[in-house]
Amino acid sequence: MPSNEQETPVFSVEHPLFYKGEFMGAGALLEGDEIKLPIEAVTSMLGSEIPIRYEADSESIILTNGSQVLRMKTDTLTAKLGSKPFKLAVAPETRKGIVYVPLTPLNTLYGVQAQVSKVTGAVTLAKGGDSIQYAIPGKKELAVRNGPSIHSPYIEKVPLEGRLTVWKEEGDWYSVQGPSGYSGYARKSELRLSDKQTTQEPVEQQPELAWKSTGQKINLTWEAVYNVAPDPAKFPAMEGVNVVSPTWFELMDGAGQIRSKADANYAKWARSKGIQVWALFSNGFDPERTTQALANVETRFSMIQQLLAYAKMYQLQGINIDFENVRTSDKGALVQFVRELTPMLHEQGLVVSIDVTPKSNSEMWSLFLDRAELIQSVDYMMLMAYDEHWASSPQSGSVASLPWVENSILRLLEEDKIPGSKLILSMPLYTRIWTEKTGSDGSVKVSSKAVGMNKIRELIATNKLKPEFDPSTGQNYVQYPVEGGLNRIWIEDKVSLEARIALVHKYGLAGVATWSRSFQADDVWSVIHNGLSNPS
Repeated sequence: MPSNEQETPVFSVEHPLFYKGEFMGAGALLEGDEIKLPIEAVTSMLGSEIPIRYEADSESIILTNGSQVLRMKTDTLTAKLGSKPFKLAVAPETRKGIVYVPLTPLNTLYGVQAQVSKVTGAVTLAKGGDSIQYAIPGKKELAVRNGPSIHSPYIEKVPLEGRLTVWKEEGDWYSVQGPSGYSGYARKSELRLSDKQTTQEPVEQQPELAWKSTGQKINLTWEAVYNVAPDPAKFPAMEGVNVVSPTWFELMDGAGQIRSKADANYAKWARSKGIQVWALFSNGFDPERTTQALANVETRFSMIQQLLAYAKMYQLQGINIDFENVRTSDKGALVQFVRELTPMLHEQGLVVSIDVTPKSNSEMWSLFLDRAELIQSVDYMMLMAYDEHWASSPQSGSVASLPWVENSILRLLEEDKIPGSKLILSMPLYTRIWTEKTGSDGSVKVSSKAVGMNKIRELIATNKLKPEFDPSTGQNYVQYPVEGGLNRIWIEDKVSLEARIALVHKYGLAGVATWSRSFQADDVWSVIHNGLSNPS
């Protein structure tokens, strides 16, 4: 005989939360008609990839999606959506160490929905895109039991006009929720499946960016700006270059102040040539100030506001982020900064790109970059595929051998799932002259000097050298004796550039970038342009 014993579930919270028929181990707060949800429960439901961040020091809660940033503070009704005020009906709060967020902003950004049982006050959550199956009792009042057996006590009895939510099958039973909102079991034979609904997902606005792809590959060159602003009137014709990235902006201190070397004449020149300006913003390669500036929402917001102001002032089309020499402990903070930065720059129509190194085990050079997370926010990722052998390398070698470059591309495509259409291959226009000198003890001392393409051509002509192709690096190579040793050079020229551009076509990459314009030989631009324009 079926059990006729009633057993009402007991919870340690007043308004227990359920998702897909499972108790979430937490409860909601109800304030009139408003619902507040604990951050941890929301994150558990949405998945850790959905960016919700709480910063205890400033009591700030930051919600981001692909097109919006919402910043709130506990016990405060005024929030900010992007740069604009956003009025909350109820304030976030912290109670017994748990941070609660109002439902309305969660619904706006993530499509979170909540239904409160009028019977018990239990709260059932859903997120955008969830599929929900409903059912009604078959022929008579239906008992929802606390186990998949007729001998289990019942939780509630649902009348014929009642409605249940069906979650999954377990043999002859369904896992269900009745009007009480509590989870239980109902026999399949006693239920009749009715309608099925899919909860609405929030519609994210797609930004109208300055860069509109017409099948054209990006051909960007960085402009290294030091103490004196470069005079573009003296530049040679740069055939095919469609983006320049001058190194104008630098993090000045831990408070987030940005130093500017921007030049209105340079920006005007670029516009006159139909070239976009994606100004570079660096962290000054200082780990301490980087840690401080990324640490809290206020300093991050200050940086974003300054970049937006500069972009408007100089009529920029994009911002290129170049953070290097960063502690691995700041990996998550850098991702958060980019999550907050991108939607706000997109509001102004700006393209957002970030520079990354090839993957390696170097903490300050590579490990701090969470490439898989960063690509979720930015429009483009620049792979700085150079300095395979760096300035103080213990042995001489190519700055960017072809096999090393290709492997660096593959690791990002395969390991981090970076779409080729969002990856830009950055190539060096410089090389290093390596000097190897053998000491009296037989040890070899290695030193190097970085030089541009014209300098190497002059050196080859002066010393009457004949470059030979090195198949192991995919580059032309020369060596010649010097006093007490040997000079070795892996040359950057048409051969090395065309080989790398072939990789752009092979892997469907978005284009190329070059460091930097001042290292150029005048004919390099036609080589790059022709290579990008002709996939064969």
